[in-house]
Amino acid sequence: MINTLPADSASRHLVEGRPDSSVRVIIYEDLQCSDCAAFRRMLDDKLLPAYGAQVAFEHRDFPLPRHLWARKAAIAARYFQQQSVQLAVEYRRHTLATIRETTADNFTDKLAAFAKAHGADSSKALAALSDESLAALVERDFQEGVARGVARTPTVFVNGKPFVETFPAEEIAAAILAALNQTAK
Repeated sequence: MINTLPADSASRHLVEGRPDSSVRVIIYEDLQCSDCAAFRRMLDDKLLPAYGAQVAFEHRDFPLPRHLWARKAAIAARYFQQQSVQLAVEYRRHTLATIRETTADNFTDKLAAFAKAHGADSSKALAALSDESLAALVERDFQEGVARGVARTPTVFVNGKPFVETFPAEEIAAAILAALNQTAK
């Protein structure tokens, strides 16, 4: 079952964990990036279980120009976010888990299959790829990232401290703990 959100929900940043937390982990990600896929596994296996009740993990789209279907995937993620937060998270998780199977040629087939398997209208999901307002939201995230110095993905900021491309879970966990300790004072 899909929970319907307000029409402007795609314009908000997708947050996993505790949305009202003062500790923010901002994740600039490319849904066609193997390092982002590795970070997604770290997020699911280590960070969310340990810190999800205390920290906001906020997603930003940063599709790299060299990736042929990353921008479309980001637009699709925004479409699914209009349907439900859970569906948007599942789409991001699924897309990152299947990047090796996805190509520019089969991307729309994969998108339609995901939509159908999750109870969403596949024709609307495909039509969303041409939605200029969703594309503008992705571009806004991208330009914001560029302004912050983001050039590679994932780039993750823990209360402003950057982690770029590949980094151990222990390092980012230490930064999260330090940020939590700062807010506790």
